Amino acid sequence: MPTRNHFRKTYLVTGGAGFIGSHLCDRLIGAGHAVLCVDNYLTGSRDNIAHLLDDPHFEAMRHDVTFPLFVEVDGIFNLACPASPVHYQRDPVQTTKTSVHGAINMLGLAKRLNVPILQASTSEVYGDPEIHPQTEDYWGHVNPIGTRACYDEGKRCAETLFFDYHREHNLEIKVARIFNTYGPRMHPNDGRVVSNFIMQALRGEDITLYGDGEQTRSFCYVDDLVEGLIRLMDADASVTGPVNLGNPGEFTMRELAGAVIKATGATSQMIHAPLPADDPRQRRPDISLAQHTLDWTPTVPLVDGLQPTVGYFRGLVERGLS
Repeated sequence: MPTRNHFRKTYLVTGGAGFIGSHLCDRLIGAGHAVLCVDNYLTGSRDNIAHLLDDPHFEAMRHDVTFPLFVEVDGIFNLACPASPVHYQRDPVQTTKTSVHGAINMLGLAKRLNVPILQASTSEVYGDPEIHPQTEDYWGHVNPIGTRACYDEGKRCAETLFFDYHREHNLEIKVARIFNTYGPRMHPNDGRVVSNFIMQALRGEDITLYGDGEQTRSFCYVDDLVEGLIRLMDADASVTGPVNLGNPGEFTMRELAGAVIKATGATSQMIHAPLPADDPRQRRPDISLAQHTLDWTPTVPLVDGLQPTVGYFRGLVERGLS
């Protein structure tokens, strides 16, 4: 896999105080780069980056990407956007603006600086998929007027903008379609299934399965995901994506609940609630393209990744922070 030469660069990470963004900042700083972390702290937290604030090569800036930004950097990771239904449905218009206006502003910055830019897209562009597993050439099955559309269609439009900038301005772009990712620093109340199950178990509550609990998801540990993002950014300019990044291991919600109960040592039972609107029945990435172009394959099994994740949430509960 051809890659660029590695020397100290300055990377802009939008959404850098979020769950994935903060881990990406860690990795970039650890690799000897400088990082400008931009976040409006709508869903991100300064606690996620507090350990980096004294590093001379790390800078945090409060900024909303729906407004233009004028800085000097060598590359851009665009991760800014609420990523859980609880958060992105709270203000759906702003969610769409963040995806679309944010993409326009970051693409404009990348064009002015002539630097590569990576878009954190999502498996939600596939909607409730009619093919399984999902490959990058699948156009998706998305409800454009449903309650999830602010996120799904916002991310789809952002991909459109990225490829139009690439075709029209010869801008170097990278598009990663991120599948379910979990790990420490997830928001405890973001409504995502891993955090939901863990928090319910740690509080001694029953675990809520939506529908029959047989719908499936694939879960990628955050360290594996960040490795994929960095490999995509470092890949040759001809590698634009979209590239699926996720763990192809597939689990039913019932299986995940069982794994969480075991990892937490809880005595929770499983109860059922109605399935949310437009909730996909199946979601699993085909990662053949990432394996071939990036030499990337996730290495952390779910049972191993749950241990530090449970430890993180247990700490929040013990400190009364959740």
